[in-house]
Amino acid sequence: MGLSELLITFRETLEAALVIGILYTFLIKADRIELIQTLWKGVGMAIIASVVAAVLFQLLAGGFTGRMEKIIEGTVMILAALILSTMIIWMAKNRNVAEKLEHKAESALTGRMGAVWGIFLLSFVAVFREGIETVLFLYGIAIKEGGLSLLSSLFGGAVAVGIGYLIFLQGKRMPLKTFFNVSSVLLILVVAGLLAHGIHEFEKVGIIPYHGAVWDINPARLVDGRFPLLHEKGAVGSIMAGLFGWNGNPSLTEVLSWLAAVTCMGFLWRRAATS
Repeated sequence: MGLSELLITFRETLEAALVIGILYTFLIKADRIELIQTLWKGVGMAIIASVVAAVLFQLLAGGFTGRMEKIIEGTVMILAALILSTMIIWMAKNRNVAEKLEHKAESALTGRMGAVWGIFLLSFVAVFREGIETVLFLYGIAIKEGGLSLLSSLFGGAVAVGIGYLIFLQGKRMPLKTFFNVSSVLLILVVAGLLAHGIHEFEKVGIIPYHGAVWDINPARLVDGRFPLLHEKGAVGSIMAGLFGWNGNPSLTEVLSWLAAVTCMGFLWRRAATS
């Protein structure tokens, strides 16, 4: 099971579920039940638009070969790392997101464009933004790992929707602060892995100079055909590669970029969380 895609789809879907749950609860409290159908229409259209965007992205980005393919892959991974970084910092800063969303929803009900369009656009943008981010992040993971686990992605999304349901429709309390803290730390490691692998792709095509591997523990397969545990395709190494960006034979630039990403993101995240 792919841990990286599970974590990303879980986190992104939960964010969207929380936003929709807040809007849903607000409409109930405001006695505007007739607008709930509009809310779900916005969600549905956003999901469709996200799927269309994913197909178009795959067709456009997947049409490159050779050196250009490596350049596109490296660029996508680094771009995904940067956007994922801003998302982590944004979530740390906006812990009172419910209050801000309710204010936007109240404005939508009384704005010039009308309540229907206001609620529709709020729900559409909230879900579509997470959908586009998920497409970009998963594409970066697919490049890095050579494929995606559809089961992990769907499972992560399904669990996130279930948690959102429990929070807002059943009135249960979940330790969200702990969850976001733990998931943020894990996602920082995902960011570092994406950045390091983007650097790796650029080294392959000569955009960044390659000076040899710092270490190499990617030996040949064992006698029985299996990969050693710490090999990138081994039982332990494959998990570390998917979640932490592990590379069995990294260059010095890769190692330094990974360490720099973890250090800088850790500092920025802690500062944002305590500000």
